[in-house]
Amino acid sequence: MKKILLIRFSSLGDIAMTVPVVHDLATQYPDLDITMLSREMARPLFERLPGNVHFMAADLSGRHKGLFGLCRLWRDARLNDFDAIADLHDVPRTWWLRTEGCLHRKQTAKIDKGRKGKSALTRPKDKDLRQQATSFERYARVLEQLGFPTKPQFTKLDYADRCETPKPAGATWIGIAPFAKHEAKVYPMEQMESVIKALCQRDGTTLFLFGGGAAEQDRIERLCTRYPNVQAAPSQHGLAGELALMGQLDVMLSMDSANMHLASLVGTPVVSVWGGTHPYAGFLGWRQQPEDCVQRDLPCRPCSVYGNKPCLRGDYACLRGITPDQILDQLRPHLP
Repeated sequence: MKKILLIRFSSLGDIAMTVPVVHDLATQYPDLDITMLSREMARPLFERLPGNVHFMAADLSGRHKGLFGLCRLWRDARLNDFDAIADLHDVPRTWWLRTEGCLHRKQTAKIDKGRKGKSALTRPKDKDLRQQATSFERYARVLEQLGFPTKPQFTKLDYADRCETPKPAGATWIGIAPFAKHEAKVYPMEQMESVIKALCQRDGTTLFLFGGGAAEQDRIERLCTRYPNVQAAPSQHGLAGELALMGQLDVMLSMDSANMHLASLVGTPVVSVWGGTHPYAGFLGWRQQPEDCVQRDLPCRPCSVYGNKPCLRGDYACLRGITPDQILDQLRPHLP
């Protein structure tokens, strides 16, 4: 049986986007032994894939940190046993592992991130507003280089058996993930609260707020106190528990963040809000529809691929100019 190693270390959203491609590889090549090498946090994403998919965790902040750590990772993970290495990340760490594979005469291939096209898309002037290849397509091309072309067939992951509290009959459950890593991707909280307030007026509706970190949890707790039918998404059961809850939602409202991708993996419709970034960069969630993207057409958009650059105008008009009613209008078709 041929063994292939797939490598993607971060971020959670990018790792989540490998899941449909890994699933299709596993189902279309059942005699292939597949191992996903990533961070421990991502393990639940691969536990529901076919039996020929395995997960291996790298401790990049501890035992496998730095050059000597990568040497230990090569030995710990027995990477010399693999026939092929697919680099789905193309960063210095994966470059080293890929190069080590070449030295051991392994077949290797790496992702083409399309930097030139994304740079043209986000440059300050004369933007080239064309859809770039999606991450799903880029991942699939790496596998094709290794001799494993795939067809997109993935539907969704099923975590129904991990549900702590099943949704009552006739109830409407809405997920809201109002946070993101960068300011250019976050809808202003005062406007988001207007959306929350309007949704709370619907009979039989419960809102679940998703977030992590102390600051985000503080904001969520304040909203839960203010609105009785708003709850914090339970985090004590980890990522698998969150995926189980997401699978029961009628719709998820999310920023351009990992939660957008997680919800799409469990088959939940997603309405996404876009500011400094743009779906044209290729990071829209699995089988999400462009018409479910809430965004403003401004000459300065998009200004960034990842949202990590400050607003050129200084006012984040791309986000502040989106009204709560616009978001509510996008959500209504997904609500019973």
